[in-house]
Amino acid sequence: MQVILFGLLAASLWSVASLKINLATFGDSIGNAADFVSRIFPLDFPTLGELAAMTGQTLAIVLCATVLAVVLSLPVALAAARNTAPGTALRVPARVVIVVTRTVPELVLAILFLRLFGLGAIAGILALGIHSVGMIGKLYADAIEDTDPGPRDALRTAGATWSQQITGGVIPQVMPALIATALHRFDINLRASVLLGFVGVGGIGLELSAALRTMNYQRGMALALFLVALCIAVEVLSGALRKRVLGDRMPSRATVWSRLRRWASNAQNGWVEGASGGAGQPSALRTADGEYRISPPWTGDRIGRAVYATLFAGALVASVWASDIDPSRMADGFASMWNTLGLFFPPGTGGIGGELWTQLLVTLQIALAATLIGLVVAIPVGLLAARNVAPTPGIAKGFRIVIVLVRGIPDLIFAIIVIIVTGLGATAGAIALSVGAIGLLSKLIADSVEEADVRVQHAVAASGATRMQVLLAATVRQSGPAIIAHIFYQLDTNIRAATLLGVVGAGGLGFYLVNASRVMQFDVVTMIVVMIFAVVMLLEGMAMWVRKVVS
Repeated sequence: MQVILFGLLAASLWSVASLKINLATFGDSIGNAADFVSRIFPLDFPTLGELAAMTGQTLAIVLCATVLAVVLSLPVALAAARNTAPGTALRVPARVVIVVTRTVPELVLAILFLRLFGLGAIAGILALGIHSVGMIGKLYADAIEDTDPGPRDALRTAGATWSQQITGGVIPQVMPALIATALHRFDINLRASVLLGFVGVGGIGLELSAALRTMNYQRGMALALFLVALCIAVEVLSGALRKRVLGDRMPSRATVWSRLRRWASNAQNGWVEGASGGAGQPSALRTADGEYRISPPWTGDRIGRAVYATLFAGALVASVWASDIDPSRMADGFASMWNTLGLFFPPGTGGIGGELWTQLLVTLQIALAATLIGLVVAIPVGLLAARNVAPTPGIAKGFRIVIVLVRGIPDLIFAIIVIIVTGLGATAGAIALSVGAIGLLSKLIADSVEEADVRVQHAVAASGATRMQVLLAATVRQSGPAIIAHIFYQLDTNIRAATLLGVVGAGGLGFYLVNASRVMQFDVVTMIVVMIFAVVMLLEGMAMWVRKVVS
C-alpha cells in the first residue's frame, strides 16, 4: 500500500513540475489578469426576463434529468444489492450498468442524443439522467444492502410477495437515502448542465458559450457570476430542504457513501414513537372508536410531507412543460438509434492515435496535479472546519461557509477564467480543478474528522498530550482510512473532469473529443471514452485494494 501511495505522490509532484504550476507562471500572468479585469467591466447582465427564461430552462432540464435518474436507478439498485437480488444473474449486469453509466461522460451522451434528437432540452435531460444512474444507483444499492432485514423477514413470514417485501420492508428504510441522494445529485447536475451548453443543450450554459465564443466577456462573466450565485443558492436551499424533510434522520457523515449507508440503517419506521394504547398496541394505530387504522394519522409531519410532495409534483409538471419535449421527434430519434450507434462503433483513432495517447497522459497529469494541490490546501481547511478540532465553534462555522462558497462555483467557470488569464493549455485545467478539489476534499476531511471517536481523543488528552498530539495520535489516526478513500475518489473525479474541461481549451483529451464530434468522427469519440474507461477502472481497482488493506 505504501508503494502505491508514494508512487501516486511522486507522479503528482512530477505532474505539477511538468505542467509548470509555480509562482513564476502566476507572475507572468499578472498582466493578463489585469487586462482581463479591465475587459469585463461593466458587467453586461441580461434583462430580468431573459435571466428568468434561461434559468427556468436550466432548472427544468436539471429537475427532469434528476427525476429520470431516480426512476432508472431504483430498479438497477434493487438488482445490484445482495439482499434484494441474491443471485448473480441480475446483480452482475446491474453493477455493469452502474459502472458504465458512471464512466461515460455526460458530454459524450449529450453528443449522441443531440445526433439522435437534434437541439433542445431532451438531449440534456437524457444525457444527465443516464449518466446520473452511475452515482445514484451505486448509492441506492449500498443503502439497500445496509437495511435491517427484520421488517422484510416479517413480511415474508406473513406471506408477502417480493414486491410487497420491497415496498413495505425496504423502501421505507431507505427513503431518507433516496431523498438525500436525489437532492445531492440535483446540485451536481446543475453544474454539469453548464458544460452541456457548449455542445448545444439549452439554458444558461448555451448563452454562456455563445458569449465566450464571440469574446463578449462582459456578458460572459455576468452570466458566470449569476451562475455561481445560482449554484450556491441551490446548494444552500438543497441542504436546508434535506434537513427540513428528513429532520433527525439526516446526520452528518464523512463521505457520500458512508453517509447514505448510515442514513439507511438509521431510517425511522412507524408513525408515532413512544405512544401506547390498549393491549400494548400503539394508540396511533387505533381510531377513536377503537378500530385499527389502515393509514397513518394526519399529523403535522405528514401534512408537511404532503405539501412538499405536492410542490414537487407541480414543479415536475412545469419542468416537463417548459422542456418542450416532442414525442414525435423522440420516436424518430429512437427509430434511427441503431444507425446512429453504428457511427460510434467500432472505435477508431482517426489517424491521431499517438496524439491521443499523449493527451491521455496530459489528462492524468492534470488530475494528479489538481488532486495534490487541492489536498495540500484542503487538509488545514478541513481540520479548521471540523467542530472537534477548530479552536472555537465560530472558526469551524466560518470555514464551513468558505467550503460551501468554493463548492458552489462550477469547475468550468474556474477553467474559463484561468484560461483567459494564463492562456490555453493543461496548466489552466489543473489550476481550475485544484480549486474544486479544495472544496470537496475540505468537506470530506472535515466530516471524517468529526466522526472520530471522542473517547479515544479524551483518553489521549487525559494522559497529558497536547492539543496537537491529540490531533495526530487520535483524531487523524482514526480518520486516516477515510481520508485515503477520499483522495482516490477525488482523483477519480478529476480524471473525468479533466477530460471534460478540454471543451473550453483546458488541455487533455476533451479538446480532441469535442473536435471529433464536430467533424463527425464518432469512432474517435468512442476511442477516447474507452481510454478513459480503462484508466478509471484501473484506478478503481487500485482504490478498492487500498481501502481493503487500510480497513
